[in-house]
Amino acid sequence: MTTIVKAADAAHFLSLIPAMLGFTPRRSLVLVPFHGVRSIGGLRLDLPRDDTDLDAFAGTCLGMICRIPDADAFAAAIFSDDACADGLPGAELVAALRRGADACGVRVTDALSVGSDGWGSHLDPDCPPGGRPLGALTPVQVSDPPPAGDQASGAELPVVDAARVAAVGDALPALLAALDGLRVPVGAPRGTGGNRPRIHPEALAVAERLDDIVDVFEQALATDAPTASPFLAALLVWCLSRPALRDVAIVQWSADARRGHRALQSQQRWEEGEDYPLDLARTMWGDGPRPDPERLTRALTLTRDVAALAPEPFRPGALATCAWLSWALGRSTHAERYALLALDIEPTHGLAEIVLTFVNAGHLPDWAFRRP
Repeated sequence: MTTIVKAADAAHFLSLIPAMLGFTPRRSLVLVPFHGVRSIGGLRLDLPRDDTDLDAFAGTCLGMICRIPDADAFAAAIFSDDACADGLPGAELVAALRRGADACGVRVTDALSVGSDGWGSHLDPDCPPGGRPLGALTPVQVSDPPPAGDQASGAELPVVDAARVAAVGDALPALLAALDGLRVPVGAPRGTGGNRPRIHPEALAVAERLDDIVDVFEQALATDAPTASPFLAALLVWCLSRPALRDVAIVQWSADARRGHRALQSQQRWEEGEDYPLDLARTMWGDGPRPDPERLTRALTLTRDVAALAPEPFRPGALATCAWLSWALGRSTHAERYALLALDIEPTHGLAEIVLTFVNAGHLPDWAFRRP
């Protein structure tokens, strides 16, 4: 459901931005595109470094605005730790944005800065030299609970009970033994004296669910993550550590079980030498159909829990999945954190490197620019 709140003035507009984004931006540039008089979303970027070519940076910003259908104007808001005593922070950046907007034929409805001791509009000739008092910026609550923290908040892995960690740690080797056992004919000798080692019955039951891994991924999405059994959590840890199964999960969680079955069959055929379907591959690059954000959010909650429970050698797969899901949801700051955590453990992890490349290049999924 869309909540419409009319901004009475520039101070009210600035006060609405945390509610619009879901967090209070810090050291950020926020671009709010408009169609007519109605805002149609918000884009947050890190403030450029001192050595950045501001015209090139502004060109990237305008490129993002122009990718949004119906966007014909935008407002810019700079959130800085600098004081306003020597003028509003970001004046040179605002000038570059206005030059870029003129070149693209896009209106700038306002260009605002919030510093450590004041705020003001670069387009307001009556703005005092030191800015206006920060007391005028009262956060507007349009959600319950109101947004808390800045753009980096909430990227920490959940705190999980030590007993759950230990249980998953015990379940994983039992699962690996069961998977190894399933690869050997029942009558084949195993172990000393030809005796097959005992396989944990719950591990065996979970391992056999690989016959319908799409169903596993779908049921996991509907499961309250903290209540998942240690063996199911161990199975998800193992699956997300294997690129082929992880990619099936990502494609499925981005759409539905039917697409998951297609992804699994396509993966199997690709391993036999066939081409992988382009429409499925495009999802991984952010160019496919718009995913269901509710499914992606549930998948992120699940994989964050799995990453927190996973033994370190198996954790990069779950962390990289968290990174991709965060990126797909438009949370590039969180995506960067998860990707870096994965690369700290496995420096050449493929998916983590890809997501980090996306983030560093400012590449967003195409669906981020398409209105629902």
